[in-house]
Amino acid sequence: MDRKIIATAGVLGAVAIIFGAFGAHTLEKLLGPTELATFETGVRYQMYHALFLLFVGSTALVSEKAKKAILWLVSIGVLFFSFSIYFLACRSLFTVDLKVLGPITPVGGLLLISAWIVLLLNIVRRKG
Repeated sequence: MDRKIIATAGVLGAVAIIFGAFGAHTLEKLLGPTELATFETGVRYQMYHALFLLFVGSTALVSEKAKKAILWLVSIGVLFFSFSIYFLACRSLFTVDLKVLGPITPVGGLLLISAWIVLLLNIVRRKG
């Protein structure tokens, strides 16, 4: 499980860096300051959670069951939260109306919060 978590952290981290560079070098010419800041929020939260998974996959303080739950919560949470933000920030570049993604963002946020709560409860309940 730890290898899978750390590998996922690596993928999320690499994609966050790629998207950050894309935002800084390409999107800054295409988007306004508000949209660019929104895009950067998605990148920032994706990187935070890549680092979070790196910790979770590297520690013995968390049970395997909790690690599996955290991996799923973070993976789906980043997909819903950050990726909906990426598309919403860039919606002026698309011909399709992407407003339907708006309600997905807070669901992703709740999944990310849930992952942190699973970590907290797992450590608080830990014996020893």
